[in-house]
Amino acid sequence: MTNSHQPDTAAVSAAERLYTVLAAIPAGTVVTYGQLAALAGFPRRARWVGQMLQRLPEGSRLPWHRVINAQGRSSFPPASPAYARQLQLLRAEGVVISPSGRIALQRHGLN
Repeated sequence: MTNSHQPDTAAVSAAERLYTVLAAIPAGTVVTYGQLAALAGFPRRARWVGQMLQRLPEGSRLPWHRVINAQGRSSFPPASPAYARQLQLLRAEGVVISPSGRIALQRHGLN
């Protein structure tokens, strides 16, 4: 039984691994949730990555905007402020986004 006042060290180290890999994604490059999970050592945990990114504190300096879905699109609803912010940040890094909101993974994806 774990003490509720102490953080789960496995969860902390998993989050640290994820955030360390995320921080290393270069500007102008995107990764999918699944790729980020695999790079952090958690293959097939794309949904977990999404949950962890949702928990980032406001103002986090981690490049959350470089994570997109496997279809090459933002996972935010197109009418949301987060969608507009993500595309704005990516464009500022030189990422080309089609009028339909798609990003060419072949061109901007992590190789």
